[in-house]
Amino acid sequence: MSVTASAAAIQAGELTSEELVKAYVDQIDAHEATVEAWEHYDADYALTQARDADMLRRKGQQTGPLHGIPIGVKDIFDTHDMPTEDGTIIHKGRTPADDASSVEQLRQAGAVIMGKTVTTEMAVLHPSRTKNPHNPEYSPGGSSSGSAAAVAANMVPLAIGTQTNGSVIRPASYCGVVGYKPTHGLISRYRVLLQSLNFDHVGVFARSVDDAALLAEQMMAYDKRDPSMKVRMPPKLLATIAEGPLVPPKLAFVKTPAWDTHADNDVKEGFTEIANFLGDSVEELDLTHLLEEVPHWHKIIMETDIAKSFNRDYKQHKDQLSDSLRELIERGRKTLAIEYNHAVDHIGALNTAMDEIMSEYDAILTPATTGEAPKGFETTGDPIFCTPWSFCGMPAVTLPLMQGSNNMPLGIQLTSAKGDDARLLRTADWLTKKVNEGI
Repeated sequence: MSVTASAAAIQAGELTSEELVKAYVDQIDAHEATVEAWEHYDADYALTQARDADMLRRKGQQTGPLHGIPIGVKDIFDTHDMPTEDGTIIHKGRTPADDASSVEQLRQAGAVIMGKTVTTEMAVLHPSRTKNPHNPEYSPGGSSSGSAAAVAANMVPLAIGTQTNGSVIRPASYCGVVGYKPTHGLISRYRVLLQSLNFDHVGVFARSVDDAALLAEQMMAYDKRDPSMKVRMPPKLLATIAEGPLVPPKLAFVKTPAWDTHADNDVKEGFTEIANFLGDSVEELDLTHLLEEVPHWHKIIMETDIAKSFNRDYKQHKDQLSDSLRELIERGRKTLAIEYNHAVDHIGALNTAMDEIMSEYDAILTPATTGEAPKGFETTGDPIFCTPWSFCGMPAVTLPLMQGSNNMPLGIQLTSAKGDDARLLRTADWLTKKVNEGI
């Protein structure tokens, strides 16, 4: 059942939250030993929340759009009733007093917080223990490893994560689920582990575009405690998807400068096939002149911001950090102010250029990853095809519509101008249906 159908069945009394949560508990029991998606999980506590949700409905009290629906939460979001350990021994046993704003909003919408999903070390690069549900010899990606894997293994229908470079889109692509990263500043990051105010996004994982939209909508309330948020009407994601496009969308196929150097044969062949299949609905657009320096600028800003955000942990517990994270912080500590400010200046300038380009297209079609998930656990994969859109703060979604030569998932990424989330997801829904009808 889709989340929309499950929620409607619970509202109508045709299904109880306890029955639904118990079904997912059974899935966790069956697959967690192999996948290892959960950092903190208590079946009894999840079922207690579900019974409480059922009691509220039976009493006739007002219920929310996610009433009784189980959700996984990446273990960098504060939760008052569960540990939040950020994937590091440094924060072992840390139990916050309050929820992150996004978690609080999910509870208000009626969600059952199933547990905390595994993250890479402090949501950066060092791989976690989580395995890819499609083949446990392969990486699930990172840093939202557990959230993507839990949805892919059907342990939960929905999960939330974060992206500073490619940490929602990449694992969603590798695990074969829908991953949606909204426009920067649409979802509050208050009481979420801070890496970079410039680039941190809250994102979602689901098994359909509709379900991703439903989840994201519940967290798009203005929060003055997040300095990147503005007072504005949140986008009507589900309503816009339901309307459908008036005319077939026009897509720009953007290979990005990483195509020749990073995309493997599966990606090149798959996207050539998709472009041919879409015919007149897509045209290739060369943005090399705009995007070729973005990875360099992104690296300067992200490493400097992380060095600032993790300064206390670095000073007090440097020896307990992985080599890769310690070296990243040390590079960030050496950044010159003029280099940092020069890189930041390009964010606004590039968005201005992208706004003008996107006035002619409904979305950009581009790879989500360089290929299938890496085999082994030395790396969580390369986020290079996510970097331009994270740099700009543009909304992005990956759709599980392709498969590589090792029978592992490959995602198709769509992105659009900042603030154009509703049209982006409408286009994503259209593309999903068109490809599935054509198979």
